[in-house]
Amino acid sequence: MSQTVRTRPEGSERPLSEAYDTALLDLDGVVYAGGAAIAHAVESLGTARSGGMHLAYVTNNALRTPDAVAAHLTELGIPAKASDVVTSAQAVARLISEQVPGGSRVLVIGGEGLRVALRERGLVPVESADDDPAAVVQGYGGPELPWGRFAEACYAIAGGVPWFASNTDLTIPSARGIAPGNGAAVEVVRIVTGAEPQVAGKPLPPMHRETILRTGARRPLVVGDRLDTDIEGAFNGGVDSLLVLTGVTDGARLLAAPAHHRPTYVDADLRGLLAGQPEVETAGEGFRCGAWTATAGRERLELAGEGEALDGLRALCAAAWTAAGEGSCGLDGGKALARLGL
Repeated sequence: MSQTVRTRPEGSERPLSEAYDTALLDLDGVVYAGGAAIAHAVESLGTARSGGMHLAYVTNNALRTPDAVAAHLTELGIPAKASDVVTSAQAVARLISEQVPGGSRVLVIGGEGLRVALRERGLVPVESADDDPAAVVQGYGGPELPWGRFAEACYAIAGGVPWFASNTDLTIPSARGIAPGNGAAVEVVRIVTGAEPQVAGKPLPPMHRETILRTGARRPLVVGDRLDTDIEGAFNGGVDSLLVLTGVTDGARLLAAPAHHRPTYVDADLRGLLAGQPEVETAGEGFRCGAWTATAGRERLELAGEGEALDGLRALCAAAWTAAGEGSCGLDGGKALARLGL
């Protein structure tokens, strides 16, 4: 799919909650972290919903069921139903169901979310490679997942059983910091077997397809904190995206983003849904946003002005992305980011 290379964040005169019919919201690092709501998330989502925006919660975490996720959101003050939640477990279950006969057994390496999603597709979860599975599926099983589960996957895969993974995120945010995600567990099985799984989750097309099928979104906005899943998934799906700086992406990673990791919009948190977005304009040999001007020098990004830090970051993005073309910017933006407190 051919796409125009983004060289600056876009502006919007209308609040994003009015410009788009559906927000496809990542959860970890966007709505909550370590189970607790992120600042401004509850109020912002409530206002967006009351204004008519459909909210869908799209997560690569395959551990919990949609019912459990919806209950957690409701407890946080964000009313949600199971039908508002789309998981990578659902996406991978659909992928498997299209390749094995109905009623087939599937060896589950993961949590209850995978088992529920498989049953929804008429498949039978099993626990052992000796249960004659037609497929192996691996998803995040939480920090207590026994090491022996990886051995079961390896035994089945070595016997020729096809292998599927809900997602390959190497990390997952937690209340104590960044923890190993399902991608780290997938690497264990890959190293042992030499096999490659079929992957369903963000940023790959099966997850985008699952989301659109379940939400019916016509003008969706992907909202996420990760460049390599949320933003790349939006790029692959040909839809707009909002990056919020409440999760794993910091200013340095954003400035260095290659073309397929560049969001349409950038904001601090979910309050960005309720506001328009400022324009980034060409200013001589640089770019201006608000009261800030950014240029790309020979070795580093230069920043001049004062005011709202996010405006400075948006201007810096334009300078960095334009200088880099489709690739990653190699210019040093550390001094400029420090000035912005980012």
